[in-house]
Amino acid sequence: MDKGLHFMFCVITTMLLLRESRQTGTARNDDAGTDSRGPEESLPTLTVTTILEDPYVMVRSAELEGYCIDLLKALAAMLRFSYRVKVVGDGQYGAVAPSGNWTGMIGEILRQEADIAVAPLTVTSAREEVVSFTTPFLQTGIGILLRKDTVSQEMSFFHFLAPFSKETWTGLLFAYVLTCFCLFLVARLSPCEWNEPKNEENHFTFLNSLWFGAGALALQGVTPRPKALSVRVIAAVWWLFTITLLAAYIANFTALLSSGSEQLPIQTFEDLVKQRKLEFGTLDGSSTFYFFKNSKNPTHQMIYEYMDKRRDRVLVKTYQEAVQRVMESNYAFIGESISQDLAAARHCNLIRAPEVIGARGFGIATTQASLWTKKLSIAVLKLRESGDLDYLRNKWWESSCLHKSRDRWSPLQPQALGGLFLTLAIGLALGVIVAVLELSNKSRRAAGHVKKSCCSVFTEEMCTRLRIKENTRQSQETSGRANA
Repeated sequence: MDKGLHFMFCVITTMLLLRESRQTGTARNDDAGTDSRGPEESLPTLTVTTILEDPYVMVRSAELEGYCIDLLKALAAMLRFSYRVKVVGDGQYGAVAPSGNWTGMIGEILRQEADIAVAPLTVTSAREEVVSFTTPFLQTGIGILLRKDTVSQEMSFFHFLAPFSKETWTGLLFAYVLTCFCLFLVARLSPCEWNEPKNEENHFTFLNSLWFGAGALALQGVTPRPKALSVRVIAAVWWLFTITLLAAYIANFTALLSSGSEQLPIQTFEDLVKQRKLEFGTLDGSSTFYFFKNSKNPTHQMIYEYMDKRRDRVLVKTYQEAVQRVMESNYAFIGESISQDLAAARHCNLIRAPEVIGARGFGIATTQASLWTKKLSIAVLKLRESGDLDYLRNKWWESSCLHKSRDRWSPLQPQALGGLFLTLAIGLALGVIVAVLELSNKSRRAAGHVKKSCCSVFTEEMCTRLRIKENTRQSQETSGRANA
């Protein structure tokens, strides 16, 4: 009996131990399944080739960082792969060598030395024939990078007129003449300014009115001084107009001197070809060089012929060398506009010309038979839709000089001063109306004394002040003498 109980106890203990062991193994498997990434050794490893170029890939504290590195991290987290980054051996982007083989990052992908290329690599038809590209992660074009002092030109004698456009100056001249004429007219109509036309002299002649308006433009008080309300209304509105106008002129002229955009004679690629002061070139073997080589545009062909004949002198090996050469010599660099924007932001003495040609994009290059092309393209689109690409763009293009490089000065147009001109017109109309009311009040009082109608007295007073009656009499006397 004791042996039987002992045997049963051993069997039950063994079963319980086996059950506990099975549950522990299941729990461990469940815990391993909750790790979505799993151990890094189990993920596919890609060899990534890139090129050192600020701000895409940079060496900081023996580690690589930059826009492309952050982009690569985001793609790896999304598609679950590990990677090993290597800098391209020959420092080239990728072009066909005289031997027929591809150089740079394109050549490394073709030789299977790298699986993908994550860099500022432009998508071109020639490259697309030998490798595959994903959806572009950055859009760019071809621009001209210049140093500000190398393209500055001497200011003309009439440079002080630059703050306002020609239309604005024309409107200002018209407003000045019209205001002075209204001053002259109102001063003659108002009895408070000119009470007795037959016995008194009107100080507000047309020449004096012009002098009064010019004095207001110079913020100087000049005679004659207005006495009538109507004349004072016009004078006050003109003073307000001139003060606001002078403030706008000073502000725009200061912006003109600080921006230096008016001293930029090279605005287009055609301007670059016509000048003889600056040498210009691009990266040797880059897509920009072959863009000008294959272009049918006459100006582009002239640029290519210039660079091809002076290949050893004007073509540079790296982007850093190009920026350094622009800063230290009379040299203009033709390259990707988005990289030039960064250079102008980091170096405040650099500027990019306004014209941008050849819209293009930067894409990730893979082998043509690679299964990663479509996956990477979809991942890039997701990053763009989520705003991550914009975040990376703002992160790596941030600079203290960025706002200065984007400031574009332009002459002040009449539309910007439309409200000011409207205020002046209302003030002139109000002054004329007040002068007519002052004259009508005097005519009404005079009509009661001479027993005439108010309209006849008003008409006689108007003719006397404007000298219409005297001119009519003189013309009649002159015609009568001629007939005799």
